[in-house]
Amino acid sequence: MNSIFKIIELFKNFLLEIGELSYFAARFFKEAFRPPSEFKEFIRQCFNMGNRSLLLVVVTGFIIGLVFTLQSRPTLQEFGAVSWMPSMVSISIIREIGPIITALICAGRIGSGIGAELGSMRVTEQIDAMEVSGTNPFKYLVVTRILATTFMLPVLVFFGDAIAIIGSYLVENIKGNVSFLLYFNQVFNALEFGDLVPSTIKTFFFGFAIGLVGCFKGYYCKKGTAGVGLAANSAVVFTSMLLFIIDFIAVFVTDIFYHL
Repeated sequence: MNSIFKIIELFKNFLLEIGELSYFAARFFKEAFRPPSEFKEFIRQCFNMGNRSLLLVVVTGFIIGLVFTLQSRPTLQEFGAVSWMPSMVSISIIREIGPIITALICAGRIGSGIGAELGSMRVTEQIDAMEVSGTNPFKYLVVTRILATTFMLPVLVFFGDAIAIIGSYLVENIKGNVSFLLYFNQVFNALEFGDLVPSTIKTFFFGFAIGLVGCFKGYYCKKGTAGVGLAANSAVVFTSMLLFIIDFIAVFVTDIFYHL
């Protein structure tokens, strides 16, 4: 009986958190279009997030390209379909693997950082001091960070996808002596408009989710200094779950659209 009550309580808390997050998102859209704009802070956040995450994304993308090609090549060899390797790798990485892996990396790298940063500012009463001084902390701290993650994640995904395909080419060049021109001709011939547009659009939603959840967890951080770590940890967990939900919805909608 107690377990049933615990499940009900957890479900209730989950619904309350979804409602609070929705209200937080509505407040973001309200503040984002209200002057004045914090353009300098937005540019600074874009630089920090992009510059600090680029190396990690590039290294991860390169390893994904190497491993994916090494694992797939023996299977394709059994069916005599090694020539399909560039097409398969490029479509798989650009449609799905690149965006979701990059988003998960940024959720851990950027989302946790935002949660910890805003959480520490809340605990040390810096946000309260900004409100007293007449500054709008929500616009300065939250809006700029959410916009920065929304616009920077597609850029990071682009670099991650490009490096992953280059990593795949290196394996093919070593294993099958495939030239650079031949490999990338097959890559670009395999890609279509329907592969690029949906995968690009959903990266904006991924970036928005990372910034939104990270700011939400940090902005409403409680329980003193222990809450800072909790805010960073819960931001990563909640964002990761939300990314998979968004990805499923994006794939589902794309599938419906292309089968009309």
